[in-house]
Amino acid sequence: MRIALLLLCLIAFAFRPDKPAYRLYSPELKSQTYAKLLRQATGADVVLFGELHNNPICHWLELQLTKDLQVAKKGTLILGAEMFEADNQTALTDYVTGHTTSKELAAQARLWPNFDTDYMPIASFAREQKIPFVATNVPRKYATLVARKGLSALDTLSAEAKRQMAPLPLTVDLTLPGYKAMLDMMGTHGGTETKTDAHKANPEQAERSPAANFARAQAIKDATMAYFILQNLKPGQTLLHFNGDYHSKNFEGIVWYLRQQRPDIKVVTLSSVEMADPDKPKVESPNLANFILAIPADMTKTY
Repeated sequence: MRIALLLLCLIAFAFRPDKPAYRLYSPELKSQTYAKLLRQATGADVVLFGELHNNPICHWLELQLTKDLQVAKKGTLILGAEMFEADNQTALTDYVTGHTTSKELAAQARLWPNFDTDYMPIASFAREQKIPFVATNVPRKYATLVARKGLSALDTLSAEAKRQMAPLPLTVDLTLPGYKAMLDMMGTHGGTETKTDAHKANPEQAERSPAANFARAQAIKDATMAYFILQNLKPGQTLLHFNGDYHSKNFEGIVWYLRQQRPDIKVVTLSSVEMADPDKPKVESPNLANFILAIPADMTKTY
């Protein structure tokens, strides 16, 4: 009898009664509910959903939040996404307003390889519900140009090209922790002259380094996404924006640029983090986001 009881105890400890696909936490790592996320998102001007691009839980929850916000906002919801670049706005608008087909969208816009599985459900829902959808990202060729030649290279572009990005000249604060971490990472692992010691010894050289230009390329994306969010947001509306987690975690990136223009804007952020055990959360910083989406590290990937 004792042996049988012992075996039952071992089984109980070895196997959980539930295997959650995700957990939600506050910045202090206290358990939160989806209902609270929805409530705060409904009252926000901008909701930045920081996703992991290949994570199915992120994409599923993005769709659920879109559906529930559409009900809660009663027609005052707007969508926006890093995955659509500003010069593809016409193609995206034509699709969500029902003027073109999905095949025409694919032919007219530069869609991500995982669009059909990960973003098409949201675009289709926007089409069904007639929800405006904003292509917020800078065209990738201009971000690449900045990475190669620096921000000054944008000065040579046409007026039409400049309308597809945040207004120039662009302020980039490379001392912000996110950009600084990028510089330090590339200096340590990228084989460039941007090692931390080099930054301290010769800051002017570091400012002109390839790593600094790479960080500026990220900044033109962040600034442009913030710019088009504000350009399309009207009082009383909520804009739900989908972007890679890097672009909004720690309340930097897009958030920083939003608040440069509108210090009083109400922003809710969600940061997605894969963890070995979502029931025992650990994060890299104490102020990651308003909501932390904890996902099992062995979750299957979409690519």
